[in-house]
Amino acid sequence: MYALTKIKGVGRRYSNLVLKKADIDLTKRAGELSVEEHERIVEIIQNPLQYKIPAWFLNKQRDHTDGSTTQLVANNVDIQLRNDLERLKKIRAHRGIRHYWGLRVRGQHTKTTGRRGRTVGVTKKK
Repeated sequence: MYALTKIKGVGRRYSNLVLKKADIDLTKRAGELSVEEHERIVEIIQNPLQYKIPAWFLNKQRDHTDGSTTQLVANNVDIQLRNDLERLKKIRAHRGIRHYWGLRVRGQHTKTTGRRGRTVGVTKKK
């Protein structure tokens, strides 16, 4: 179970669910898997909706281009994140502008915190 979490985009809960759908023992180690079990795991991770994994469990819901719901794994997670941020910057959304400026995006206070990399403040008198 925990070996699957080393794949980017697969967490503990998702790996647990995938192994239960594949009828594989959760305590089995990754090296003990047969080729057939390995193929079942790969198939379920690639096509989760066909194996009745609910849509709210997946990490990419209602995609902006085609409206599909999928589970992104490996480098597709990074690619999709970069595309989403580029889209926000392109449409000049508030979140996109904050990302562009390198500021906090989710409404945190920024008066005194988050000053790393910037020289702001009062200099000491000698």
